Amino acid sequence: MSDALALHATALDEFGSRLRSVRPDQWHDPTPCTDWDVRMLVDHLVTEQLWVPLLLDGATVEDVGDRFDGDQLGDDPVAAWSRASAAAHEAFAAPGALHRPVELSYGRRPAEGYCREMTMDLAVHSWDLARGIGADERLDEELVREVYAGIEPHADELAATGLFAAPVQVGPDAGVQDRLLAMLGRRP
Repeated sequence: MSDALALHATALDEFGSRLRSVRPDQWHDPTPCTDWDVRMLVDHLVTEQLWVPLLLDGATVEDVGDRFDGDQLGDDPVAAWSRASAAAHEAFAAPGALHRPVELSYGRRPAEGYCREMTMDLAVHSWDLARGIGADERLDEELVREVYAGIEPHADELAATGLFAAPVQVGPDAGVQDRLLAMLGRRP
């Protein structure tokens, strides 16, 4: 199994374990993603996973269109997550899948890079979900190290995309997880 695939599996587990901890009264609690409550955050991650098999099979963003607009969680968000995350991981794990090109909203990219992007998003949103529901915020150390190492050289480019809040300052003795979160606009 490639490092990218193993890290993706870890990130899926990190998010899934926190998702299974959401109490019925927490679905509309706020998260660090100021535009999203817990349910909207989970729907975002489920929707992202639903895109993976289609993009790895050669579909473009235009091909998929608005197929996943609206609520993807239904009455059982955990089951929706389980199906979508299993299908995404299976698509990335297919023989040769990480070597295929995928067409993303910003252009063509190797699927392994796409897998790493998805892993980063899963890791950060695992923390967001944990913060939103009051769960354990400590993420897998190897996952955090690898995600940080992968995006730190591109911090300025990432900040310029507007996809995340502006970076926040942390002290010089901050750990890797706190530096990662701060780089992506979270206050650890």
